[in-house]
Amino acid sequence: MELHRSALIIYANFHSDMAVEVTTHDVLSRWAEQAPRKIWLMRPGDVLVTPVSLSPAFRRYAAELLRVPADSVTVVTVPPVRGVPMAEAVRRAGLMDMLDALTAERPGIQLLPVALDTSTVDFAARLGVPVAPYGPEGPTASAVEAAYRLNTKSGFRAVADGLGIRLAPGEVCGGKNLSRTVGAVLARYERVVVKPDRSAGGYGLRFVSRTDPVPAAGEQAGTWVVEQRLDTVQAVSVQMEALPAGPRVLFSGEMRTTTGSFVGYVSPLEDRAGTSVKELEHWGSALGHHLTGHGYVGPYGIDAVLASDGRLYATESNVRRTATITPGFMVDRLSRTGKISDPAWLLGRGRSRAQHSFAGAVRLLRAEDLAWESSRGEGVVLYADVPADRRTWRYAVIGADRARVTEFEAALRDVMKLEVILA
Repeated sequence: MELHRSALIIYANFHSDMAVEVTTHDVLSRWAEQAPRKIWLMRPGDVLVTPVSLSPAFRRYAAELLRVPADSVTVVTVPPVRGVPMAEAVRRAGLMDMLDALTAERPGIQLLPVALDTSTVDFAARLGVPVAPYGPEGPTASAVEAAYRLNTKSGFRAVADGLGIRLAPGEVCGGKNLSRTVGAVLARYERVVVKPDRSAGGYGLRFVSRTDPVPAAGEQAGTWVVEQRLDTVQAVSVQMEALPAGPRVLFSGEMRTTTGSFVGYVSPLEDRAGTSVKELEHWGSALGHHLTGHGYVGPYGIDAVLASDGRLYATESNVRRTATITPGFMVDRLSRTGKISDPAWLLGRGRSRAQHSFAGAVRLLRAEDLAWESSRGEGVVLYADVPADRRTWRYAVIGADRARVTEFEAALRDVMKLEVILA
């Protein structure tokens, strides 16, 4: 997962129309609260462009763990603007001159975005820098189009069958036909999932059974996917990288979810079916070859569920830097300085009973011998800065195996008095 080492503009463009419509400002703003985690990609000379400011304590903490000078990375905070992508927010904030100057000081700098959307490609062209990892020629129109298409549920369904990827039975429809389609699928299956075509992280999902009201015809605009709701044993994902030489597996793991929403992750994947990892990676490889055939290079993932019938069913593809890829990179990078070369790790979230400053939370973990220590190669990392309420913490735990990270997480929850967040 090592990046090339020309300087980077780490572009945290969470306000993008790639995963959901850009008009869903409140949803995008909630996701953007995680933008500080992009600091784990930093190297000296990089520029982080973020919609959320980073606390000085968090910057010092990350720099210490990464063993880089805290002042060697420039952070540019861009106030988000409702209903527009991040590139437009940069312009409205009057920050283009600053970014032009920073770019001029760093020959060879490249732009590394969260999502390869059209506004980002235009933004890179305006700055006169390549989009990483595409080089001077930049991404082709077909690469951008493929990213948009495969970040939709209907786009993934359209290619999955031809790639040998198993899906739950379902249908695609427009809003005017939503009621009729839900009724038709419910006639075959007792429960269905109703998904907006462009959604992520559980946004907009609706679970409907035969005893529930059917969505009214024309209630929702746009495209929808209606699928059988499976009895699931496990929610899983594989994260990959599409490269000219072929797809590469980054990692796989189990997603912690509630009512379809992502609330955590555990890696490596505990293969309950005995074939899940192999099948997931096979699907990921097939999708990667499809993407590179359209010129796309970069990160992507496939989410899936293991159903009670013992088979794996894919639920969506995410052709962008997902919620787990940057923390996974962080784990890989920190582990190179530790004693455990191939650790287990998890991501979690919890609400502390008392408020803590970031520095106070770190002191508490260190006092209890829970904080990450490279000398032993395990511990807890507060990877996403101090929360606005000083109570809702995101954390990573790294250890030798799943039992060890589970032990650390239990101790963390006890020490910080963390309550489980269900959504």
